[in-house]
Amino acid sequence: MAIKHGSKVDKSFSASSMTDLMFLLLLFLLIATTLINPNALKLMLPKSSNQLKDKAMTTVSIQNDAGRYRYYVELQEVGSIDGVERALKTRLDGQQEPTVSLHADKSVVWDEVVKIMNVAKRNGYKLQAATQPE
Repeated sequence: MAIKHGSKVDKSFSASSMTDLMFLLLLFLLIATTLINPNALKLMLPKSSNQLKDKAMTTVSIQNDAGRYRYYVELQEVGSIDGVERALKTRLDGQQEPTVSLHADKSVVWDEVVKIMNVAKRNGYKLQAATQPE
């Protein structure tokens, strides 16, 4: 008399739950990447074909806000040229060959850029002007 086994194991695999998890992970990453850098300044930089490869230790940004200039050091508003100088001294004190990257909006007058250049020269900082590639 033959004995029959009543239950057989189903060896098939369903990937539908895996695709649901991948979709949820993709959705989460898309939402999270839009929130990563909310503190960036919107600056229209001038265009240039020359790009430097030196890595700046800190950045200074000048933004034209309806004729009133706002100065930022590492995205923190410092108020005036004197505030820029104080913030740079605290950030770059003791560094060898400190390099500052200057991000100035296209609409900023040349006089404001020269003020930052004078601060860099007075303190012995190397200054780079940030531009957009052509």
